[in-house]
Amino acid sequence: QVQLVESGGGLVHPGGSLRLSCAASSVISGAFRWYRQALGKQRELVAGISYDGDTFYADSVKGRFRISRDNDMNTVFLQMNSLKPEDTAVYYCYTFTGRDYWGQGTQVTVSS
Repeated sequence: QVQLVESGGGLVHPGGSLRLSCAASSVISGAFRWYRQALGKQRELVAGISYDGDTFYADSVKGRFRISRDNDMNTVFLQMNSLKPEDTAVYYCYTFTGRDYWGQGTQVTVSS
């Protein structure tokens, strides 16, 4: 059983930055992903990172978001810069190790 606990969400003005964290309760040898779900919309993949640090990003966040991980701390991060109102969503951390594991989500609101 793995627990994923996200933190770092909040309210930020357009153009601002936030850094999300997701701490796992045990060693994760696989990939991490960040998803987000805006109100009334389907959950969408934002970014992913392999154990070795290979990354990918949704087109909508390329050049603005950066995913990273600290394997010693079993933690994955999502640095979000140049935030836009359309980035407003609940952000979820995900990994697969024998089964799907999701965090509880953290709200990100971008508004003036």
